[in-house]
Amino acid sequence: MFSEPARGDASFMEQALALARQAGELGEIPVGAVAVRDGLIVGRGYNRREADKDPLAHAELIALRQAAANLEAWRLASVVLYVTLEPCAMCAGAMVQARITRLVYGADDPKAGAVGSLYNLAEDPRHNHRVVITRGVLADESRQLLVDFFRGLRVKEG
Repeated sequence: MFSEPARGDASFMEQALALARQAGELGEIPVGAVAVRDGLIVGRGYNRREADKDPLAHAELIALRQAAANLEAWRLASVVLYVTLEPCAMCAGAMVQARITRLVYGADDPKAGAVGSLYNLAEDPRHNHRVVITRGVLADESRQLLVDFFRGLRVKEG
């Protein structure tokens, strides 16, 4: 159940990209996410696994946790999540459990993507909730951030 981008998707993805850049500047894999309800950002996150020494500190989970706190609810049925990279299985599962309405992401992740590349947990009919997916919004910009980051790491490591 893929959907076409809506008006405003690029604007929110730009904000997710800004968060991804912050992550990259901290030496984290540059992934950013914003959770939006009724046109307002209710959660923000970027990867913090290294900084927090936490395997769960993915951008999506941080944004969802912040949205839940701000909305005082674990059911995020009216929330759209914007993320620069296709979510992994952990994050896709969290989106289903949180009951978000829609996921908008930038770059595909052929190595770990769980909403279309390797698996599609967000739309699996065995779940009691499915997430509408819009893929490829600002994909080139999202992909380039990752390419530049990993190129920089290879240069540092020699």
